[in-house]
Amino acid sequence: MRLFVGLGNPGAKYARNRHNIGFMAVDRIAEDHGFAPWKTKFQGQISEGRLGTEKVLLLKPETFMNRSGQSVGEAMRFYKLDSTDVTVLHDELDLAPGKVRVKAGGGHAGHNGLRSIHDHIGAAYDRVRLGIGHPGRKEAVAGYVLHDFARADEDWLENVLRGISDGAAALAADDGARFMNAVALRTAPPRSSTGTERQTEAKTIKAEDPGPAPVDNRSPLQKLVDRFK
Repeated sequence: MRLFVGLGNPGAKYARNRHNIGFMAVDRIAEDHGFAPWKTKFQGQISEGRLGTEKVLLLKPETFMNRSGQSVGEAMRFYKLDSTDVTVLHDELDLAPGKVRVKAGGGHAGHNGLRSIHDHIGAAYDRVRLGIGHPGRKEAVAGYVLHDFARADEDWLENVLRGISDGAAALAADDGARFMNAVALRTAPPRSSTGTERQTEAKTIKAEDPGPAPVDNRSPLQKLVDRFK
């Protein structure tokens, strides 16, 4: 069994905050993959389902961000899971908006949700880092993460969430490369060469086709005279 944890703060007030992109990600997985309705347990909201061949529990801690580890630890103990069975999806200031990275273990980089999880289960869990960008000044971070995504963010945010859902089965199977490929197909799809090929084809036809020959309106006598000039 795998435990996917989306980080965020509970309540409608925080629902569209940048800090809640982890909640948004697991919500999308639950919706797209036919998971069971959310229910209250382990100081959070949980939903069970399958991704590929793996049974997966989705968890949204409702302890508020800086105490997320309490909920994660409780769920882990109940299901007798190891920390390596846990994947945490969270906002990441150090990645540009729309960028996604998978990481195994490591530090918490000052993220309060990860810091709490470290305290309760250790550092040996996987993370899906969801880039939201940085406001540029340290003192502006709190207001930035607790503010709703801007209207200009809607397109890339939707593509990230769709990509995560597309690659969720690969993530559950511990195939990070296939998961990242699924995300990339949404966030950075291959550019179609059709337009370029059509332009090249048109240029080639133009170069090869000399067009109609010019009309010669000279009289037969004038043509004869011109030959001997």
